Amino acid sequence: MRGQYRRFADESTDSPCFSSWSRHVADDPEVLAWVAALPQLKQQPNLVFAAARWHGVEAPGPYAGLRDALLGDDGAIVATILERSTQTNEAGRLATLVPALSQVSALVGNRPLSLVEVGASAGLCLYPDRWSYVWETSDGPVRAGNGPALACRVSGPAPLPSDVPRVAARRGIDLSPIDVRDPDATSWLANLVWPEQEDRRERLTQAVGIARSDPPRIEQGDLVDTLPRMVEQAAADGPVVVFHSAVIAYLDLPHRARFEAVIRELVAAGACHWISNEAATVLPSVTATGPAVPDDHPTFVLGVDGRTVAWTHGHGRSLRWHP
Repeated sequence: MRGQYRRFADESTDSPCFSSWSRHVADDPEVLAWVAALPQLKQQPNLVFAAARWHGVEAPGPYAGLRDALLGDDGAIVATILERSTQTNEAGRLATLVPALSQVSALVGNRPLSLVEVGASAGLCLYPDRWSYVWETSDGPVRAGNGPALACRVSGPAPLPSDVPRVAARRGIDLSPIDVRDPDATSWLANLVWPEQEDRRERLTQAVGIARSDPPRIEQGDLVDTLPRMVEQAAADGPVVVFHSAVIAYLDLPHRARFEAVIRELVAAGACHWISNEAATVLPSVTATGPAVPDDHPTFVLGVDGRTVAWTHGHGRSLRWHP
């Protein structure tokens, strides 16, 4: 667990507050013992920090405020950790997902896609066609779409589209779906946005507004058990693309293995295409198909049908496409 917090300190440099808190926790035996009393899947730094903020801990703020709140907790913070989960819907990731979606669209004759998001939360990433994109390349910006703008730095021969992919249908699976019409649920989503990142908070507000105007179909269920049936249903609407971003990390290793076996079987059968966007260590079989990721280089690996196509920033700020 100490290693988990040290890794998060390196990965969360976009939030000096969270990075500092993580380093302090990793070196604080009393707080580590407090966290260790939680179920393993509830020990995630982002969840612990978000629950503390939910109960009034100032962020940005000093580590002492977090420490005092955790060690002096009357049970309220623990209850929130056990009840809630890290379901951050970062719509900014669409800037890195859309090139992969466009690649898949070309494979299926540019027909409208039937999207299935695994671990969809509120389904805010099911609307790639409702945003505009500015991909900053060495040759200048490439633009596509209409709507609120998402910007992304791009290197390598990325297949940047001149228009957004067409979407025929939007579906999602989540153990605890979030209703975008529920103010408490969307407030929790906003609380999960890291401190100092007002741009992400504003983007979340825009994404919630988009989803509220046309709520997606999100089914409560386990992603392994539910996926084959949902893919079969989605096929009635068009070529199916199953995708996920920063989701599989929250599964234990046996569950990850079961999910990967199911999705690879579906791809092999021609039932769907698969776009994965996870931290480099989460799906080693996908990561291994691309360049070796240096140990000190935090990155997501973007895969199409189980093969690496790019490295991406976890919040969609950069895309490094691999030939």
